[in-house]
Amino acid sequence: MFQADIRNQAVEAAIDDFYETLYSEETEEQPIVDEFMETLAKGAERHREKLDAMITAKSENWRIERMPVVDRNILRLAIYEMTEIKTPPPVVIDEAIELARQFSNDESVPFINGVLDAINRSNK
Repeated sequence: MFQADIRNQAVEAAIDDFYETLYSEETEEQPIVDEFMETLAKGAERHREKLDAMITAKSENWRIERMPVVDRNILRLAIYEMTEIKTPPPVVIDEAIELARQFSNDESVPFINGVLDAINRSNK
């Protein structure tokens, strides 16, 4: 999602590029397809307009295009997983926070937590 967003390319192309980075000519083995990752990425992209509206509604004073690319894509994936795949929200929120800790900055953690918590509460 991050690569597709930052390069303004189709998610399918970004997924193909991701698999290409895992391929090694030394082993000649093709990387194992990650169906869950593909489901999340393709689904989040398919529902992007709806997800962005949900994010915007719960993130006061933040326009989606002004958010850090990592943060908005973590939010898109997490909201899609909570609302469409129906993974329990505490699990999704915990994973999203871990992604923010690993790939974003300290300010992103409470922001992502707050937006996801607000969306979770409004969907009950």
